[in-house]
Amino acid sequence: MTRRPRGRPAGSKNKPKPPIIITRDSANALKTHVMEVADGCDIVESVSNFARRRQRGVCIMSGTGTVTNVTLRQPASSGAVVSLHGRFEILSLAGSFLPPPAPPAASGLTIYLAGGQGQVVGGSVVGTLIASGPVVIMSASFSNAAYERLPLEEEDPSMPLQGSGGGGSIGSPQQQQMLGDATAPLFHGLNPNLLNSVQMPTEAFWNTPGRSPY
Repeated sequence: MTRRPRGRPAGSKNKPKPPIIITRDSANALKTHVMEVADGCDIVESVSNFARRRQRGVCIMSGTGTVTNVTLRQPASSGAVVSLHGRFEILSLAGSFLPPPAPPAASGLTIYLAGGQGQVVGGSVVGTLIASGPVVIMSASFSNAAYERLPLEEEDPSMPLQGSGGGGSIGSPQQQQMLGDATAPLFHGLNPNLLNSVQMPTEAFWNTPGRSPY
């Protein structure tokens, strides 16, 4: 009789493994967008409408093109508002736009422009920003943003941390009551990923007197 060899047959451990296929995006994933704003359209309004309709936050990283008749607030001039007439080429464009119920102050746009005589101006965009020809914007969008108010207050060690299980969920009874009663119309139709990630204070930040959230 022939003895059977002990152990696994040769080559049995080298079987190919099936590929891992991801069929759904993570709530924390960023999506890259190349946005083209048509001639004569307001860049601020166009991006704001995109964020509201898609219920996603938008972070603008850069932009190229030409704009006309720009109004800027310049911090170096004690916040003076300057109106620029004519065509200007975009050197730098950055900002963020958040859909409701985020406060309007959470959205804003900063731009640096070059004029026809070589002058460079920049500041925060006030009002409209009209494209003069196609303007191409490179941006990233996200759906799972957490709203934080800084500085963080001291927390009671005996109380469980809010959102300690991940995702920034709302756990206190006061917050649940506030979301269930007082602010229900504000959150109607909001993307669940964006809603579950917003950390709300015990007092609604848009109604807190005498304190700015920024």
